[in-house]
Amino acid sequence: MSIRGPQALESLEEAMRDIRREEDEISRRLARAAERLSKMKETEAELFRQLAQLRLDPSVQAELDGQISAAESRAREVLKTHARDVAAAEKTIKALDAERSALVEQRHGALARQAEQQAALAALASQQAGALAADPVFAAKRRDTENLDAVAEEALHKTEQAEQDREEKGRPYRQDPLFMYLWESGYGTSAYRANNLIRYLDGLVARLVRFDKARPNFAMLNEIPLRLREHAEQQEARVQAAEAELAALERSHIDAAGGAPLREALASIATEIEDLDRQILAVEDRRDSAAKSLQALAEGHDPAFEDATAALAATLGREDMQSLLADARMTRTGQDDTIVAQIDENRTRMREEDEESREQRDRLKTLASRRRELEDIQWEFKKQRFDDPRSSFGEDRLVGDLLNDFLRGGITAASYWEQWQRSQNWAPGSEWGAGYKGTRRNASPWGKGGSDWPDNSFGGGGSRPSRAPRPGGFGGGWGGGSGGGGFSRPRSGSSGTRTSGGFKTGGGF
Repeated sequence: MSIRGPQALESLEEAMRDIRREEDEISRRLARAAERLSKMKETEAELFRQLAQLRLDPSVQAELDGQISAAESRAREVLKTHARDVAAAEKTIKALDAERSALVEQRHGALARQAEQQAALAALASQQAGALAADPVFAAKRRDTENLDAVAEEALHKTEQAEQDREEKGRPYRQDPLFMYLWESGYGTSAYRANNLIRYLDGLVARLVRFDKARPNFAMLNEIPLRLREHAEQQEARVQAAEAELAALERSHIDAAGGAPLREALASIATEIEDLDRQILAVEDRRDSAAKSLQALAEGHDPAFEDATAALAATLGREDMQSLLADARMTRTGQDDTIVAQIDENRTRMREEDEESREQRDRLKTLASRRRELEDIQWEFKKQRFDDPRSSFGEDRLVGDLLNDFLRGGITAASYWEQWQRSQNWAPGSEWGAGYKGTRRNASPWGKGGSDWPDNSFGGGGSRPSRAPRPGGFGGGWGGGSGGGGFSRPRSGSSGTRTSGGFKTGGGF
């Protein structure tokens, strides 16, 4: 079962909400755990005070009590401040989530209006298809474009065959270490540099491997694909120019029939979506910063909090305190035993709390990494216009099992994004009113990652279709889509947009 672009993006959005909810919940748990640990240290301090009252003379007891009380008092005050800071950070995140949700809703509305305008423009193009097909100028240009398309296809085929020959027929040469030594040193060319002794020895090697006959053949194997590649690129450029002219003729015809206002409306909506994406990006970065601040607070990394808890821990860990506890363990009095047992129980609870917090911190780091990866994927998704109403995906597992695999770390972000790219299709439109069908085109309305129409909206498909990406393509491929595992989502401090991203966030993670 296939899924449409907007629904696919909503599934990613839902997964993002789940991640953020779990991040927030873990941060809250860690914050509460840090507070509980601080209070447990206060409990231990009180137990040591009681133990001192039983075992120490009044003067020593008073001195120890004063030290404990000072550390306790400071820790208690800092704990109150820490709790207020945590609450403020949680409030900030909640407000940012609400702001982002409102922007996402606005974007959903813009996509719905975009779909309506696209449908109206497609209907108009369909009505005018017959008249456009009968236009002799358009018909002639269409034939020329088809002929150029066929030539470019043949040029590409010859290039691919030459590249295959280079790989297969060149293998024996590349596997001969003596031949490759001479080849890489430039033997037999003006680039060769060696003293007389080396020249003499290289000459012996050259005669042994018959280099004078083998070198031209190997050079030709490498040179032919390069020349064919250059020729194919020229043919591709000619096809693109012809298609642009053909599209201009169709646009002019549709505009004359009333299509211009529809395209202008689509241009306005596209600009609105771009602006919303920039705002969403900014809110996400602010939320990311707020989440890091909350995480630091939750983990007790606030300097004042750390200092206060460390001071209390240091007081309780002093040598005289430990000696007091050791002496109490050696005696057999009911009161001593009860207090010692309570101290031991309290410390056991602190160890358990600390271990659980450590696991939660590890989980939080994993969630933060996964969230950023999903943000990268969402950015690329929108950058490639995969959320367009005319976009669909044939693999519904992308929002099911595969999404779960990605979230669990079973597949990388790069691999998951690659499967989105492979599964994506564009709905057949009437952007070529007279039915032009290039031999090397998929139905993408967005060209090579951008649009040939300034408004991204012409006809039923938005603009002329682009060629499907091909292995061994030129300049990084024939068609749209960002290959490889790199992601272009800009982060804080970058001013990229969805059509021109900022710095890389990591090639494939």
